[in-house]
Amino acid sequence: MNSVKLSFNSLAGASPPSIFVGRLGYPKVKIGPMVPPMHGDTTILDKPEMWRGKSIEEIIGYRLSLVRGVMDFDVHTQSGRYIESLHELAMAEQSIESEVTFEKRPVSDIEQLKKNGLDTESPPLGPVAPLKSFKTSSSISADHRIEDVYYDKDLQANSAIISLYSSGIDVSTIQRVFSLGMLGYRKKRKLVPTRWSISAVDGGISSHLVKTIELNPSVDYFEVYKYSHIGNSYSIIIIPDQIWSFEMQEAWFDKFGNLGIAIDFEDASGLHEYPSSVAGAYYAARLGVTEHLLKRKRKAGVIVLREIRPEEYVMPVGVWQIREGVRQALLDKTYKKKEFDSLESAYSYACTSLSVSQTEWIKNSKLYRGLKRSQPRISEFFPDTRVYTGG
Repeated sequence: MNSVKLSFNSLAGASPPSIFVGRLGYPKVKIGPMVPPMHGDTTILDKPEMWRGKSIEEIIGYRLSLVRGVMDFDVHTQSGRYIESLHELAMAEQSIESEVTFEKRPVSDIEQLKKNGLDTESPPLGPVAPLKSFKTSSSISADHRIEDVYYDKDLQANSAIISLYSSGIDVSTIQRVFSLGMLGYRKKRKLVPTRWSISAVDGGISSHLVKTIELNPSVDYFEVYKYSHIGNSYSIIIIPDQIWSFEMQEAWFDKFGNLGIAIDFEDASGLHEYPSSVAGAYYAARLGVTEHLLKRKRKAGVIVLREIRPEEYVMPVGVWQIREGVRQALLDKTYKKKEFDSLESAYSYACTSLSVSQTEWIKNSKLYRGLKRSQPRISEFFPDTRVYTGG
């Protein structure tokens, strides 16, 4: 888990491509490229969609190998050779050979992060130093789909995000170009700290998908999906309902054995404020769920239970793992969905693989209580239908 140690003030390597926009000092922020001391195809170093199945040690290693060179800019800055070079880098279709020179030797800030509290919504970062110069030593082939929305300065930012997503651009790439202020109306474009851009893109896409699926028929049965990776266990309960609703609960035991639980939810009237308890994880999970329902051309109510195991999840690696964990839970053939004819039985099964008791999950669930008061059993509608519990 050790980061790269540099003894010189310059570095040559292939950027994945990767760019960092800080948030401290906003609206004046630090911005710059991230470059590893290696060449060739380094895409995996900054592509969370490729990290499924990787160990937490591997993932942290990817992140800590990226060296940040940063300069201070006001978030409204949209011109200048430096900013334009980062825009070009962000649109690249592949890793770009780059050369960076620093004002001083880059140093790791991991110890400072540990002292001040790790950022739970963004992956850990490698060494950083003020940037003196930056240039790419290879020609850049831009993705034409990103170019199209970049040069369209009469297109609203969220519309640009949806356009990129609909054209097949990875969510992490959309987050990168949004963070650099490359989308939206000409006069409204600005830099967005990387951490904020992640939630903004997850939230914008999933809100769009919620509206897209609202006219679809409901799922037929209560369904449960499960998945575990890098110290996180997920149980996802999909509920037959004519009205969209969504809840996410997170639970963990601290080193003293004390239970912590966080919850955010939305009903048919939508999410009225930022999900402050679960924060960016909420949008990441909602995106994975709505993608699944869109593919099935169905709608539903959904409860996501996430249990965090600190002894395994030794360092937060970012909310990408929630998005990818939920995606995998709803795709993984190993954990075949199980179907039930009641909310009680579905919830009971969902909790069987979790350390936190069913009683605790239910006690904190607002959607469960609301649905329990109004949700009939499926068998009341289909008395001759046999509901199976597996396969």
